Amino acid sequence: MTVTDRIALDPFGSDIPAESARLRALGPVVPVELPGGIPAWAPTGYDVLKELILDPQVSKDPRKHWRLWPEISEHPSWGWILGWVGVINMLSAYGPDHTRLRKLVAPSFTHRRTEAMLPRVTAITGELLDAMAKAGADGSVVDLRAALAHPLPMRMICELFGVPDEMRDDTAALIAAIMDTSDPSPEHAASVQERIGTVLGGLIAYKVEHPGDDMTTELIRVRDEDGDRLGDEELLHTLLLVIGAGFETTVNLIGNAVVALLTRPVQLAAVRSGTIGWDAVIDETLRVHPSIASLPLRFAVSDLKVGDVTIAAGDAIITTYAAAGLDPARYGPDAAVFDAARGADDHLSFGIGVHRCIGAPLARAEALAALPALFDRFPGLRLAVGAQELRQVPSFIAFGWQEVPVRLGV
Repeated sequence: MTVTDRIALDPFGSDIPAESARLRALGPVVPVELPGGIPAWAPTGYDVLKELILDPQVSKDPRKHWRLWPEISEHPSWGWILGWVGVINMLSAYGPDHTRLRKLVAPSFTHRRTEAMLPRVTAITGELLDAMAKAGADGSVVDLRAALAHPLPMRMICELFGVPDEMRDDTAALIAAIMDTSDPSPEHAASVQERIGTVLGGLIAYKVEHPGDDMTTELIRVRDEDGDRLGDEELLHTLLLVIGAGFETTVNLIGNAVVALLTRPVQLAAVRSGTIGWDAVIDETLRVHPSIASLPLRFAVSDLKVGDVTIAAGDAIITTYAAAGLDPARYGPDAAVFDAARGADDHLSFGIGVHRCIGAPLARAEALAALPALFDRFPGLRLAVGAQELRQVPSFIAFGWQEVPVRLGV
């Protein structure tokens, strides 16, 4: 196929596994069209994606390396991408700039810091399970996403960054709006950009007046004492990245793991008996149903050869984690089947190389606290609807469920 034969990605992410399979049948890297008509390349397998992620000739800085960056204003329907590549933080930095920004945030996500947060993770999990028990005591349906999967990582990241209670709903709504790729309208894009300034600018202003022992206060201190290390816009956009990525991906990880186990009772029994470990459940969830299916964007610094295809310098590339995890060439003909006994811990869902997710240890720790506690507390837990009735969040980026209705079986 030629570059003019671009495949339009489903902006609702209605069936990401099926879409990944269709693209894979067309070749190792396929020209696609993102919502609003943005042209890009989509790797369709594990090896190609890994190679591109690790290639130093692949950048994340659109200002330096995206040929179409100067044209964004000419395409109103492209405005939504600014929430992903128009920001100035680790997600859109390359080389020394990325190293500088990552070093500022890294202290919040060290192994020691994560270990120190575990008692709080356990305490919050217990509180949320108590509330679930009360809500579902009479057999009522409980939305597991709203009751546990969302509030646990949200509360943890807000405590880490000092987000006060009264700002948390607006913060969560902002991240949900950025993840929603179903509306490429200029109005939606403008609303998101305005809310970034309002919500996170409001957080910065609050922490200036009410400093505390939290990461937002620390980043403000760095900005004020050494503007060469962190500028105003970088501060705003760094908070957007670490707060958003610090909870939204874990929401989907917990929800996806619960659905996978509830629809596979034999595997759930093996997990509950200890035959299969919870780490294996998490890795298999991240492989088959990664919290982020595709992440925009990376850019070719020079011409790149992938098989018979040339990705021209300046072209955009999406990182296709879902396609990589479902690649039969890597995981065999049953790659699309969830099997926690598979023991595959080589997935790319937290990234790899210098851009590996800095919050991966915290996300794993939260899931390792929530999942066994949930199934120990409610051994009769079951879905309240058929799995086919679950609704994917409206996004080709996020990979998760809008609600996970369950009955506790108490």
